[in-house]
Amino acid sequence: MRILPKSLAGRTILVLLIGFALIQQIGLIIHTINQMKLERIEDERDMAMRATIIYRHVAWAPPQDRAAVAAKEVVPRDDRLTVSPLPYPPGSYPLPLRERQVVVASLIATGIPLSVRPLAINLRAEGVPVSAVVISFALPNGLDQMPRRRTLILPPPDGQRPPEAEQPGPPGPPGPPPPMTMAELPKNQLWLTLAFRLEPPAPWRSPGFATAFIVMTVLGAIMIVWAVRRLLVPVRTLAIAAERLGRDVANAPDLPERGPSELVTAAIAFNTMAARIRRFVEDRTFLLTAIGHDLRTPITRLKLRAEYMEDDEQRMKMLADLDEMEAMVAATLVFGRDITSSETVTRLDLPILLRTILDEAADGDPEHQETLAYAGPDHLPIRARPLFLKRALTNLIGNALKYGDAARVSLSQPQKQLVQIDIDDNGPGIAREQQESVFEPFHRLETSRNRETGGSGLGLSIARNIIRAHGGDILLLNRPGGGLRASVSLPI
Repeated sequence: MRILPKSLAGRTILVLLIGFALIQQIGLIIHTINQMKLERIEDERDMAMRATIIYRHVAWAPPQDRAAVAAKEVVPRDDRLTVSPLPYPPGSYPLPLRERQVVVASLIATGIPLSVRPLAINLRAEGVPVSAVVISFALPNGLDQMPRRRTLILPPPDGQRPPEAEQPGPPGPPGPPPPMTMAELPKNQLWLTLAFRLEPPAPWRSPGFATAFIVMTVLGAIMIVWAVRRLLVPVRTLAIAAERLGRDVANAPDLPERGPSELVTAAIAFNTMAARIRRFVEDRTFLLTAIGHDLRTPITRLKLRAEYMEDDEQRMKMLADLDEMEAMVAATLVFGRDITSSETVTRLDLPILLRTILDEAADGDPEHQETLAYAGPDHLPIRARPLFLKRALTNLIGNALKYGDAARVSLSQPQKQLVQIDIDDNGPGIAREQQESVFEPFHRLETSRNRETGGSGLGLSIARNIIRAHGGDILLLNRPGGGLRASVSLPI
C-alpha cells in the first residue's frame, strides 16, 4: 500500500494535516493540564467555603451542644465531620504548600465573624497524591478565648511553619492578646475536623470543549486543503502548458505572466523556452521545405534530359529514380505544410469520416474493396481538425492496404474521455525493435512487407505528428493471429 499520495498537492496536504493534528494535540494537552489545575483550585476553594459555613454553625452553638449540631450538618457521603480532642486524624500529613496557600486564602477571603473566630486552624492531607483535605478548627470554649485581631495557622508537626494570614478587624478598642499556639491550648481543647474528599479533576468538564475542538480541526483542515490547492494551481497550469507544448508546438498558448514574482519568473522562462523551440522548429521546417521546393526544378530538368537518352534501359532506370526523388520532395513539402499550417478545431462525426476514407480507398483500389471493412458505432462526435485528421487516417489505412492487403477499421466506445481506432491488416507485421523507429521521418524498413518498396518514409511520421497534436497517440502492435494493428487513441 502507498503511504504517500501521488500528487504534490496530496503530499503537501498530508504533511500539513499531520503537523496541524500534532499542534492541536499539544495544545489540547496544555489546555487539559491547565484545566485540571484550575478545577483543583476551584474544588479547594469550594471546600474552604463549606468548611467556613459549617464552622460558623458549630461555633455559634453553646459548647455543650456543638457535637449535636455537628452531627446534624449535611455533608457528602465521602466527607467526614467530627468534634474531638484530636487536632488532626492519624495517618494524615501536612498539606503541600500550594494547596495550603489556596485554602488559607479562601478561608480568609470568606471571612469568619470576630465573635466566633477559631483559636487555631490546622491543615492536613490524606493520600498520595492528595485525595482528601483535612481542615481542623480549634473551637473557642468561652469569651475569654475569642481572638479579635488575627487567626493563627498552626505550624505542622514536621517543624515547617506555614505563613500567617492577617485578618484585620473592625476599628475599636484593642482586644485580648493573639491566639495561643499549640502548646498553649488547653489539654481538653475540642477540634472541629472536616475531611473533604478530592475527586480527580475531569479534563472534559466543559460540554462544548469536544465540539469546539472538532470544529476547529475541521475548519483548519478545510483551510489547509483550500490553501494548498490554491497555491498549487500554477504548478498544474505549468504542467498543462508543457503538455500542450509537447503536443502542438506551433499552436500552444503562452503561460499568463501574472501572480507572485516567483510564478511570473517561471512563466517568463517557460514562454521564452517555448518561443525558442517554436523558432527552432520553424527554421528546421522552413529549411526542409525550401530544399524540397528548390529540388523540384533540377529534378524536372533531369527528367527532360533523360528523355533524350538513347539507352532505353538506362533511361527507364533514371526516370524511376527521378520519380522516386520527386515523390520524396512532394512528401517533404506536405510534411512542412502540416507542421506550419494551423486548422481550426471543429466538431465532426468520426464514424462518417472513417467510412468516407474507406470509400475513397475502395474507389482508388477496386481489387481490395472486399478487404475494406468498418465496425463500430454509427455516430460519435469529437473535436478535431478535419483535414489534418483525415490525412493521418488516410495514411494509416493506405499503409494497411498497401503493405497488408487489407484495412479492417474498428471504432470503440469512449472510455475515460478517449476513443480508440484499430486498423488491422493481413501483412507479416513489424519486428518489435522497429515498431517505434518506423515513425522517424524518412525511415524505411530494410525489407518491405511486400516486393514493392514504395513510399517516402514520411507517412507514419506525418500521421503521428497530427494525432499527437490532437492530444492522442499511435501504437503499432503485431496481432497474435498475424498481421499488424495500428491503434489510434483520440480525445473526444
